[in-house]
Amino acid sequence: MKYLSDYTQDGIDRIMSKHGAFFAFNNKQFDEQMKEGVNYTSMGSGLITPKGTEKDMIEGLHNNHMAAIALDIAENGQDAIIKRELYNHECFYTGDPSSCYDALDGYGFSDADIVKVYREEAPNADKDN
Repeated sequence: MKYLSDYTQDGIDRIMSKHGAFFAFNNKQFDEQMKEGVNYTSMGSGLITPKGTEKDMIEGLHNNHMAAIALDIAENGQDAIIKRELYNHECFYTGDPSSCYDALDGYGFSDADIVKVYREEAPNADKDN
């Protein structure tokens, strides 16, 4: 099963390319990718974009994220997505389903939905999954 990042990556690449954005985590990386005469803004977490494109970048990335969530739900369904994140965040190992709540933010699933799937899957959690 794909992860949300699998659904978002192509869109992120397109948005960044469209706006001339790039990732740089030090001055050398910045100098290698910057274009002469262009003023840049740091968007945080190493994301650099030309000044004036900040709003379009934020909107584009948000829209891409929401479209990816919709596609994830359409392809996999609520319970399978919740189960994926429960395993990915080792919730059965820790005994705490709340550690995947942030990963599912934006999906529209309630805490009760997550706990329901956790309780249903917990007896099987020691099997190969």
